[in-house]
Amino acid sequence: MSPAEARLAEVPSTMSEAEWAQRVNLAAAYRLVAYYGWDDLVDTHISARVPGPDHHFLINPYGLMFDEITASSLVKVDLDGNQLTASQYKINPAGFTIHSAIHEVREDAGCVMHLHTPDGTAVATCMDGLLPLNQTAHFVTGDLAYHDYEGVALDHDERPRLQRDLGEKNHMLLRNHGTLTVGRTVASAFERMYHLERSCTMQVRTRMLGPTAYPIEKLALEVNEKVFSDRDALEARSVKLVWPGLLRKLDRIDPSYKS
Repeated sequence: MSPAEARLAEVPSTMSEAEWAQRVNLAAAYRLVAYYGWDDLVDTHISARVPGPDHHFLINPYGLMFDEITASSLVKVDLDGNQLTASQYKINPAGFTIHSAIHEVREDAGCVMHLHTPDGTAVATCMDGLLPLNQTAHFVTGDLAYHDYEGVALDHDERPRLQRDLGEKNHMLLRNHGTLTVGRTVASAFERMYHLERSCTMQVRTRMLGPTAYPIEKLALEVNEKVFSDRDALEARSVKLVWPGLLRKLDRIDPSYKS
């Protein structure tokens, strides 16, 4: 039995194999965020669309730490905020505002990640935003949007502006707030967040060394822009190369995310 088949072996009778697979991958993303130290107590959130014709998505129960999240504990909601699965927990209202906005208009948004890390928030707060200072940043800067801060995202009237600012981009800096990525799969949303967060950390460290950075030739920027604009190739890399290794890592640490 393959690892994928093993993860589907305990599919609850109340849901499809496709939904259970999505739950397992999303629970893995929560555990990985905790593993990399990107979590913020019970705050921030990752969502994944439930496969099928309905615009339902899965999100964390508001009150569980990220290293406690399991496939079965994730809450399913619709675009009106109705909880469609029983849980002793509600969902984060700010999380619903942000994630419902994106799932409503982006058919390709299989997964949406939002974090409040120190370096990601620092770069989102600085006037220059993220700069193309290094190769890691080049994964991101050609596909990066910005959204101005409007306070804690509790007002659903903010959703059209969030949708407008994101457009078709897959990375976003929420000014004075944090980072956000979108992917067709949990795998690609996670890898995009990895590069976004890492490039923010690299920028913070580079600027600590002094006011200038070693210049990058325009031709090199153009080469990388072409390489990193191939979304199909990047999606395949995430799904086939990166994500299986991350799941193996989790399985060695604590496979309870699959329960």
